[in-house]
Order: sequence, then C-alpha cells, then structure tokens
Amino acid sequence: MGKEIEAIAMERGHTITNTFSSIQPFTIKSTIEADIAIEFSAPHLASTHIQWCLDKNIPIIVGTTGWSDELDQIKQEVEKKKGSLLYASNFSIGVHLFWELSKHFSKIMSKYPSYKPSITETHHTEKLDAPSGTAITTAEVMLKNQKDYKSWALSDDEKHDDQVLPIIAKRLPEVPGTHEITYKSDIDYLSLTHEAKNRKGFALGAVIAAEWLIDKKGTFTMSDIINFTSL
Repeated sequence: MGKEIEAIAMERGHTITNTFSSIQPFTIKSTIEADIAIEFSAPHLASTHIQWCLDKNIPIIVGTTGWSDELDQIKQEVEKKKGSLLYASNFSIGVHLFWELSKHFSKIMSKYPSYKPSITETHHTEKLDAPSGTAITTAEVMLKNQKDYKSWALSDDEKHDDQVLPIIAKRLPEVPGTHEITYKSDIDYLSLTHEAKNRKGFALGAVIAAEWLIDKKGTFTMSDIINFTSL
C-alpha cells in the first residue's frame, strides 16, 4: 500500500516527505515536515500513530482497521486538540458502490426468509485482522436492511444461529481483497461480489481523501466525500 500510495500521490503532483515502516518506525520523536499523513500499518499501532499526529498538529488519513473499539476516545481527542482525521474501512470507490448495492440487495432478500445470507471475505496472508473492516461494514449495512438478523459473527462456514449473520474470513497469498454476499436456499443461490484486481483503487481513494481533508477540522469518513469528489 505504501508504494501504491507514493506512486499515485506523485502522479497527482504531491511530494512524499517522510516514509515509515517496521524497518524505520514512526515514533513520537519522529520529525515530520508534511501537510498530511496517510496511515496504513497494523491494528495495534493505528491509534498510537493517530495520537502522535494529533500532537504534532498533522491531519491524518487512516486506512488501518481493527482499532474501532478505540474510536470514541480518538474522536474526543480530535475534538479536544482541534485536529483532523479521516478514517475508512475501505477507500475503494468500487467498494462504496458495493455497499450501496448491498443496501438494496438485503432489502429485497429480507422478504424471502428461505434464503440464508452470509459474507465471505478473502485477503492476502499479511492481513492481520479478521474479519476485515470492509466485511464488518458490509455486515452492518445488511443488518440495517435485513429484518431477521440482529448481529454478525466470525464463522468457519455458512451455518449460523438464528438472527446471526456469519462472516467467513479466508487468507490466501497475493489476494488484494474480495468480498462476497451470498443468499442460499435449498434450490439455488444469489450473490454480489466486489473483487479488487490490485491495490491501486485503495491507494487512489486514500490520496483523494488526503486532498479533501487538508483544510478541514474534525473527524470524517469516506462517506463525507464519496458523493462530492470528481475523480
């Protein structure tokens, strides 16, 4: 992701002033001369990196998932320090279209209880959190529109308890990201799939988000810009 973001940012006329990784980690003592930071690291590092950027008065884009239990505290810190944060479980424009279609799909299928839903997400083996943030968001979209289901749960298969939507997580080499919603009955099934061909779509969305956030204060998501940005 770092290489993809760097390439797209430079294509769009931006300059990369600092890069950090496990080899050269970002710390509270790190010197940054930048207008904005883009964070794609690991779940256990994301909230700390956000705090440090807030302390340094640097707006930050966060694409790391798996830290949502700390979101309320982070939002309070953003407001307290008059900072700028935009986070998303997925920056791909195609995924946001997938979520919009998911709303309509689940509304329709809610009328046919013989079809049982499930979500399957497949990612590269380096992805640490499971299920993916995108799968969780997909489940939340479906739960709002699927009257018979109240919660989601990580599962090894499509079997599930009543009112629980199963999410199956798979990790395979060199898979950028695939998410599939399936409704199965005893006689057939219907599905809706988003399959990323590469990581360019995620990187482009992150750079667009950075361009949008630069002069704003507060906490935002990709939904705040997706319908207003000319790509």
